Amino acid sequence: MIQNIEVMLADVPTIRPHKLSVATMNMQTLVLVRVVCADGFEGWGEATTIGGLNYGEESPESIKVNIDTHIAPLLIGMDARQVAKAMAKIRKIIQGNRFAKCAIETALLDAQARRLGVPLSELLGGRVRDALPVAWTLASGDTAKDIAEAELMLEKRRHRIFKLKIGARPVADDVAHVLAIKKALGDAVSVRVDVNQAWSELEAMRGIAELEAGGVDLIEQPVRAENVAAMARLAQRFAVSIMADEALHGPQDALAIANASAADVFAVKITQSGGLLPAAQVATVAQLSGIGLYGGTMLEGGVGTAASAHLFSTFTDLSAGTELFGPLLLTEEVLRTPLVYKDFMLQVPSGPGLGVDIDMEKLARLRRQ
Repeated sequence: MIQNIEVMLADVPTIRPHKLSVATMNMQTLVLVRVVCADGFEGWGEATTIGGLNYGEESPESIKVNIDTHIAPLLIGMDARQVAKAMAKIRKIIQGNRFAKCAIETALLDAQARRLGVPLSELLGGRVRDALPVAWTLASGDTAKDIAEAELMLEKRRHRIFKLKIGARPVADDVAHVLAIKKALGDAVSVRVDVNQAWSELEAMRGIAELEAGGVDLIEQPVRAENVAAMARLAQRFAVSIMADEALHGPQDALAIANASAADVFAVKITQSGGLLPAAQVATVAQLSGIGLYGGTMLEGGVGTAASAHLFSTFTDLSAGTELFGPLLLTEEVLRTPLVYKDFMLQVPSGPGLGVDIDMEKLARLRRQ
């Protein structure tokens, strides 16, 4: 039986300013959900967002209020082992709130996998890989700083895929910044850009043409998420991969984008999709449609990153890699044992459930009162 559901907010500074076209992050608010079951098992989930309400419709505060007030009362007393039944109830009664639903589903699946003594990936179809390639986002906005940061990551053998956040400056300035970094790092390194919806279609045509000619591998969400027709025209016009991110809010969006031929790659995010199982459906739509897969992030801490890693480890295609570097951007770790990054890969945890344990003392210190 589900006995208690607790939502905690923890404010953690980032190691450096993280500039997106919609916001500059100096801190990340982790939204952690703990589900306690009557049989002694408990599960954890995470509903962390980027940049408050600058990025999406849910904020850390709204997630907490909505789970505490509306979602938890629907679940207390239900059979904790019947995860699908619990989530069907939530999805029928509660509109939207994808991030909140994802954290609840993750926590219930974590508890059930611990109960069964298996890694969470086994409840999602079983893993086909034990390590995931991880991109690092260069987002200081300073060309020399970004080059130095990338060279350090290569030296440490931590990342050889680099994504640049652009879109806040004029197109010509952004393109010059990206191409200078690509030139400095060379052809052995993959350089991608994330525009976070900042360009008009005309700006995108100009910018993508130059980026493609300069050897950039992938262009993420160049135009507004709702402008699927423009995404389709760009995907058909250019050889460089166009990736859908903010346009993907679950399986229905995935199907519409696939039918419109509006992306070459999907950025799969468990929170944006509304849960681990809907995110798996997004991936299935992609694979049936010949669309590549990229494991996305909302810059979660260790819990959300581990949950995403378990799902992404089940993808037979992961041609565009993943972006599960969230914990590395934070100055504090809430896990007792941090996730392992080595040889340009994140090692997928192999213990029961998520395979991670929360450091309750550290969380109590970071937790917002």
